[in-house]
This record gives sequence, structure tokens and C-alpha cells, in this order.
Amino acid sequence: MTERNESVFDQNEEVNDETSQSDSVENTDETIETSQDNLQDDDSQEITEDVDPKDEEIQQLKNDVKENEEKYLRLYAEFENYKRRIQKENQIMKEYKAQDVLNDILPTIDNIERALEIEGEDEQFKSLKKGVEMVHESLLNALRNNGLEKIDTEGQQFDPNVHQAVVQDDNPDFESGQITQELQSGYKLKERVLRPSMVKVNQ
Repeated sequence: MTERNESVFDQNEEVNDETSQSDSVENTDETIETSQDNLQDDDSQEITEDVDPKDEEIQQLKNDVKENEEKYLRLYAEFENYKRRIQKENQIMKEYKAQDVLNDILPTIDNIERALEIEGEDEQFKSLKKGVEMVHESLLNALRNNGLEKIDTEGQQFDPNVHQAVVQDDNPDFESGQITQELQSGYKLKERVLRPSMVKVNQ
């Protein structure tokens, strides 16, 4: 009977020891978690306390530099666009600088061409007409070298961009809308129309 009681007593002691060990482990875990939380709180405080005003100033300076750089890049892009626009305008002015002079010369060309339409049988007249033809051709060549171009008319389809219809014709030898006769020559300076051709157009 005594041996049995002792055995039960021993078992109770073992159970108590295990319970004690379990409580001890749990307490240890709680202590570790508490210590870690305390360490994290301490680290946060240290980070907050360790912020150097100089670092803030450096960061602010970096932000200012970045902002000024962006302003410079925008200003530089605007200047480049302005420079390209001025260059383009100067190029256009250079290409069409002869426009005013050519406009002044066109009536003179018209008068020469009207003179060449006059017919005569006299040898002196023929000789004079030949000289006028040479002057006319020489003048046109000089103007062509400066960009003047005569607009094509006879046999062409009417184009309101370069032709001015002043008379309507009814000619079965031409298609509808086709130019049958040029009444006054038209000219272009490169792609710019100086004066449209005055034409007769088939209905």
C-alpha cells in the first residue's frame, strides 16, 4: 500500500514539474516579446531623435536644384523652338525676297509680249522684232534663275488655284473644263502664285 502511494506521489510531482516548466516557457516568451517591443520603440525614438537638421537642409537643396533644372529645361526648349521658328521665317524671306521686284517687272513682260504679237512684213520691222524677242527671252531666263515660273495653261484643266477664268468657251475640240486660250500669262515664284493666268475655259 505504501509503495502504491509513493508511486502516485511521484507521478503528481512529475506533472507539477511539467506544468511549472510550461509556465516558465510561456513567461520567457512574453518577456522576449516585451523586450523586442521595447527595442523597437527605442529604435523609433532614436531615429526620430537622430534626424539632423543639416540632412533636412541638404534634402531641401536637392529639391530646389531639381526644380530649377526643370525650369531651365523648359526655358531651353522654348528658346530652341523660337530659334527654329526664326530660322524658318528667315529662310522663307530669303526664298521669296524677289517677290516684290518680280511683281513690278510682270507688267513690263506683258508689254513686251503684246509687242511681239504685232505682225509686219518690212525687213526693218522683222529685224526689230527679232531683237525684242531676244531681249524678252534673256529677261525671262534671268527671272527664272531667281525662281520665276510661268504657269501652264493651254490644254490644261482649269485649276482655280493658278487660273482665273474670264471667258467661257464652247469648243468641241476641248473637253469640259479645259482651257482653250490664255489671255494673260500667269507666274509663280517657287510654290507661291504671283499672278494667276487669265484664261478662256471650255464649258
